[in-house]
Amino acid sequence: MPDDHTYILLFDGVCNLCNGIVKFIIKRDPAKKFRFAALQSDVGKALLEKSGLGDMQTVVLIHGDKYYIKSSAALHVLKELGGIWKICYALIIIPRPIRDLIYDVVSKTRYRVFGRRNTCMVPAPGVRDRFIVD
Repeated sequence: MPDDHTYILLFDGVCNLCNGIVKFIIKRDPAKKFRFAALQSDVGKALLEKSGLGDMQTVVLIHGDKYYIKSSAALHVLKELGGIWKICYALIIIPRPIRDLIYDVVSKTRYRVFGRRNTCMVPAPGVRDRFIVD
């Protein structure tokens, strides 16, 4: 398992939007702060159970003993990517219910707009070490 300095992002492994976001993060994370696991995987399910979050169908960011979901997870990822992306973290001042409402609208339409896969993404050889697999 990753150490407390690593961020683990649990994502919907069959969602094309989510897979695109994972690729976006990998490209902008040369320090390799982030590791990834699909929500549908045994590892993802075990991490959710350990966190007490239950069966989530949303992005979850884990850092040590802290867990962030929905818009809070997305904003923390952008903050940790640094550079220009860090500026987006200022959106944290928007009350969470409002941020999460926007997140939920995107989440509910993601399959219809971006499509979905029949199986979880298989990481390319050069980034396989960034994924926590069963």
